[in-house]
Amino acid sequence: MEILLDTANIAAIKKYVDVINLAGITTNPTIVKKEGKIDFFNHMKEIRQIIGPDAKLHVQAVGKTRDEFIQDAYTIWDKIDKDIYAKIPATEEGLAAIKILKNEGKRITATGVYTEFQAYMAMACGADYIAPYYNRMRNMNIDAVAFIRNVANQIERDHSNSKILAASFHNVEEVNNAIRNGAQAVTMGPDVIADGLGMPAIEKAVDDFKSDWESVYGKGSSITALASQEDLK
Repeated sequence: MEILLDTANIAAIKKYVDVINLAGITTNPTIVKKEGKIDFFNHMKEIRQIIGPDAKLHVQAVGKTRDEFIQDAYTIWDKIDKDIYAKIPATEEGLAAIKILKNEGKRITATGVYTEFQAYMAMACGADYIAPYYNRMRNMNIDAVAFIRNVANQIERDHSNSKILAASFHNVEEVNNAIRNGAQAVTMGPDVIADGLGMPAIEKAVDDFKSDWESVYGKGSSITALASQEDLK
């Protein structure tokens, strides 16, 4: 299972890279827009520096034709780093670009995926990751759970190297459902992680444990403090 963060916000990336073992970062033009008119290439290089060389950085090519996608992908690899996963929409032109780039051994994520058919075509083109938009699919009355389950089963049957990188989550339960039904990777915004780890019941449990300990060993006490007292004896 791979957990990725769907953001280009430097502060959020710095925060969560210290909290969980992030497999990487995903970005797209909409996510980049949220950061304002940034120095794009240096910003992406800073993200790479924060997450390290082994984490996966996904950056989206901009365009509509295969030539535009290919040109942008090569610019991304040239100006940022060669190990980036270039995100290319799974359209007819996008799939043509994916096929060409995979034949050249490049790292590719097929994005903008809403249907099983798109996913199977991206698999046939050799895409490393297939990124379905979970919440958007639900809003279009597409069964996102069935999509993930069926595509995951096909990946297993074909012994395919493609992975499902589920995206577009609005809440924790959507993430849980994606993982539960076979998504090998999920990417979510910092807000979803914060909601998932910030439940009042979780905080209350931590407070109760601390209170119970202090009721026995004194306010402000900890196991380390207790050990220090023992060492002084």
